[in-house]
Amino acid sequence: MIVAVNKPKGITSFDVVKYVRKETGVKKVGHAGTLDPFAEGVLVLGLGPSTKELTSVSHEQKEYHAWLQLGKTTNTLDSDGEITNEKQIPEFDDMKIADVFKSFTGVIPQIPPMFSAKKMNGVRLYKLARKNIEIEREPVKVHIYKLDLISFENNVIEFTVVCSRGTYIRQLGADISEALGTVGYLIKLVRLSVGNYKINECLNLSEFKEQWKSIES
Repeated sequence: MIVAVNKPKGITSFDVVKYVRKETGVKKVGHAGTLDPFAEGVLVLGLGPSTKELTSVSHEQKEYHAWLQLGKTTNTLDSDGEITNEKQIPEFDDMKIADVFKSFTGVIPQIPPMFSAKKMNGVRLYKLARKNIEIEREPVKVHIYKLDLISFENNVIEFTVVCSRGTYIRQLGADISEALGTVGYLIKLVRLSVGNYKINECLNLSEFKEQWKSIES
């Protein structure tokens, strides 16, 4: 069984997996791509034998809706972290942002953030980051298929992005901020889709629970 749920913010993707295991009694449950605790939206789950299908799902394009706060940044590059730097915001307009967005469209190199689950030398980067250890990371090629500005108000850039697997939207936000001559971090992130799985078709956790009860009965 493959099911797409709308992960609420404030919990981990693994918290969702544990919830589904508890409610269904199915021991083998996996997901097709982690969402950070501060993020919300589409999380595709596989139960039982269907976990084998998750690899192909995880390679599908993903779409996000993001809010980027300029002028400050955090150690995690999102609102869950601690403010580590502040920098004045230069004057620019929507046209400047659009030009910067163009420079981040296509196949681009991206350095994985320290607060990430990526492994280096067998160790998850976030485990080092929590010890205030930063190591050099090699850039990884990711594909930004589409990057659209929605609005720029009160020093917050609201945008949508369609990207490949392995893209860190937190890092993209930080890199966009740097290209604009300042710093920034994500204050909100919603995953709108994973391949054909759309957010408006997802179940919230209580709906999943009710649906599972109806299947069992």
